[in-house]
Amino acid sequence: MDIGTIISYLQKYDGPEIKLMEVCGTHTSSIFRNGIRSLISPRIRLISGPGCPVCVTPTSYIDCISDYALKDGYEVLTFGDMMKVPGSAGSLSERKGEGAKVHIMYSPFEAVEKAQTYPQTTWVVAAVGFETTAPAYALMIKEAAEKNITNIKVVTALKTIIPALKWICENQPEIDGFICPGHVSVITGSEIYSELAEKYRKPFVVAGFEAEHILAVIYDIVKQLEKGEARADNLYQNAVRSGGNEKALDILSRCFETDAATWRGLGTIAGSGLYLTGRYAAYDGGSRGLGRDMELPEGCRCADVITGRIDPAECPMFASSCTPASPYGPCMVSAEGACGIWYRNR
Repeated sequence: MDIGTIISYLQKYDGPEIKLMEVCGTHTSSIFRNGIRSLISPRIRLISGPGCPVCVTPTSYIDCISDYALKDGYEVLTFGDMMKVPGSAGSLSERKGEGAKVHIMYSPFEAVEKAQTYPQTTWVVAAVGFETTAPAYALMIKEAAEKNITNIKVVTALKTIIPALKWICENQPEIDGFICPGHVSVITGSEIYSELAEKYRKPFVVAGFEAEHILAVIYDIVKQLEKGEARADNLYQNAVRSGGNEKALDILSRCFETDAATWRGLGTIAGSGLYLTGRYAAYDGGSRGLGRDMELPEGCRCADVITGRIDPAECPMFASSCTPASPYGPCMVSAEGACGIWYRNR
């Protein structure tokens, strides 16, 4: 079916109101960039989900990383989007102003190079992400172990998306269907959504990132709902296989095991965290037990945003006291956070 026919159908849709969650922040950006909402019926509502790993990183994690950065003999490596995430005593950026030794990295493998160059320093890697980035951390740790490098510690806030989607299905039953993340699905494969579709009787459809990809997925979900169907379809077959990336899944299974993890604004979700295991457990910098999370700042509604209860613009702080230059809540911190995306495209 050509894209013009799909747009015409979606514009004319006049059935029951439908609420679809785009889980991935990159999809949220593409929806804005391509004006997707203007191409579909107002009865089809698109809402954001918990697809930004930085936004759901708990307070205790930031505090742990900050403590390392302030200790003698330790230095922290992190990606730039972690710098402004608020902890109980301030963000990494703020703590750096107090003397914390924090460096922005562009690849986890920088830790191996720095550890070899500066053996007197313990390099602490802030490992944050979903299945998309977790294999890179696993390969870095594997390389460090093979080279017998011992002055690297990794504090993981690595999470898996399926337990979070289960949580949303259980707690937000009014969501009718899910636009599944393309990047994560490259690693995990599309088959992992089949059980969710069957159990919760909702469509789960994997999408690419171009306008026509997203429109085709919205069309697929709407047609499924009209027919009373609930399938896990893959409309990103040029990048996503049913079984995923076997090599990436293999290294993940050898380096990590799953256990409960805290999601900022959601609470603790069983089986959603990845933690170093086996011979690689010696590289763990205290990732387990980082479940403490302070209440979101007064007035902040990030928890409602990432569960689809409200759009970012409905938060009373949005674009007033909470902006990317001065983020109040975690969803405004990252370029992939829903509030940050809405702000840039408002």
